[in-house]
Amino acid sequence: SSGLTEEQKEFQKVALDFAAKEMAPHMAEWDEKEIFPVETMRKAAQLGFGGIYVKPDVGGSGLSRLDTSIIFEALSTGCTSTTAYMSIHNMCVWMIDTFGNEEQRRRFCPSLCSMEKFASYCLTEPGSGSDAASLLTSAQRKGDTYVLNGSKAFISGGGDTDVYVVMCRTGGPGPKGISCLVLEKGTPGLSFGKKEKKVGWNSQPTRAVIFEDCIVPVGNRLGAEGQGFNIAMKGLNGGRINIASCSLGAAHASVLLAQEHLTVRKQFGEPLANNQYLQFRLAEMATRLVAARLMVRNAARALQEGREDAAVLCSMAKLFATDECFAICNQALQMHGGYGYLKDYAVQQFVRDIRVHQILEGTNEVMRMIVARNLLQG
Repeated sequence: SSGLTEEQKEFQKVALDFAAKEMAPHMAEWDEKEIFPVETMRKAAQLGFGGIYVKPDVGGSGLSRLDTSIIFEALSTGCTSTTAYMSIHNMCVWMIDTFGNEEQRRRFCPSLCSMEKFASYCLTEPGSGSDAASLLTSAQRKGDTYVLNGSKAFISGGGDTDVYVVMCRTGGPGPKGISCLVLEKGTPGLSFGKKEKKVGWNSQPTRAVIFEDCIVPVGNRLGAEGQGFNIAMKGLNGGRINIASCSLGAAHASVLLAQEHLTVRKQFGEPLANNQYLQFRLAEMATRLVAARLMVRNAARALQEGREDAAVLCSMAKLFATDECFAICNQALQMHGGYGYLKDYAVQQFVRDIRVHQILEGTNEVMRMIVARNLLQG
């Protein structure tokens, strides 16, 4: 809570309490049985967590990016996978709120903010991951509609969600030919691939999303034609902060689990906590966690203020926090010895759930490219 206002400490406390009571007791079951915990997320939405940085006139909480980071970090201590999906949902609602017209905002946002309906973000394709500007899903304009064809891969919530924010090609090659359409479940021609079997993130389904001659009204396009790539990238700046915040929560929980285990577990006739090597490793874990947290919060402030360096700071924060927090969780597992590898112990789930954070919302290799390009261009 260091450096936070009284109001932010209150958001944090509410989110931590919700994580401890409503999420942590079910985390292992949601993972094992691959349950998408819709009702729990709707309870979170009643606290204002369904549209955290969406304007209040359409049901959002109207909070800042820093407030959002604090909330997602706190929720992630209870279930990282579920919180990560909620962060993607929040990003989608923000896109509609920010780039949609009044009719679109009022049609989509209220039911998404209450989590009566859920949203998915559709950018990645089987042949275009990091190279997002090369996407091939096409939308041909025919009168007042678009005919949408193509497919998206690795879509969080795919098949179980109600609203799909889709990046598609309406013009020529490259980023300037991309537009953004909003599809609703039940649109003829919209179908889904098999549910993917994943290492972690099992409380949210992941499927391919397939478009075969989907008829989408022009009135479902966000912004102007050709603005889609810009919308996608602006969404991802916030998404990178959000996913980094989820990593912070997992690392925070893992440090506490390691701390407890070192105190309780005895080897060679004394508690592991008396071993200076393990004391030093625990100190390093806590230090790296605080450093990552400060970096994420600094980037969140920059994004909120619309600063020129916001995008590069978001990339730095995502790169640093997701790498460091995975290392922290992995070290916490190591400190548990053989117990850490058992599914009875939560630490292994934190390791599995945050490994993918180094890949999605832009791989950490791409984050390095963004930072390097910014430095070398002066």
